[in-house]
Amino acid sequence: MKIGIRRPSIRGMISARISPKRYIRQSLGVKVPRGWGWWNPKKAAYNRIYKRTSFSFWSLLKLLFGAKF
Repeated sequence: MKIGIRRPSIRGMISARISPKRYIRQSLGVKVPRGWGWWNPKKAAYNRIYKRTSFSFWSLLKLLFGAKF
């Protein structure tokens, strides 16, 4: 389990913003209701712990400079 800062992936950030799945989900309003992430409880628990024990490089910059990135 990762504890501490996560390394940013430029390729991952770009592909997430231009992916067709994201376009369909955000632009056309096809979203799953909140709380449906527990279809796979093992993965959901892992993701929840990972998010709470690590932080991103960009959130660190926001804390230091108080600017929006």
